[in-house]
Amino acid sequence: MANSQILAAAKLALRIKDTDAFDSQISDLIDAAKIDLGIAGVVVPSELDAAVRVAIITYVMLHFGEPDQYDRLKKSYDEQKAQLVTATGYTNWGGDSIG
Repeated sequence: MANSQILAAAKLALRIKDTDAFDSQISDLIDAAKIDLGIAGVVVPSELDAAVRVAIITYVMLHFGEPDQYDRLKKSYDEQKAQLVTATGYTNWGGDSIG
């Protein structure tokens, strides 16, 4: 289950307020984003930094948001993930790691 801070940030990005009706679905998407980043080789720390947090929220918006924004959000998420994979400190493929 996603922590309350990232869940609140995702709900804000989705413009959802005053309801917890979607919390379970959004939490599942947050967890799926972490898994997707992990499969790509990104170390997802327990305390999310801004770059990882934004990528996760973009993933949530991609899968929960408006269908007409899918292509734009997919491209954005893929670019963010690629940047994390190639950035120093975001993988465990050698050198320093944030995890």
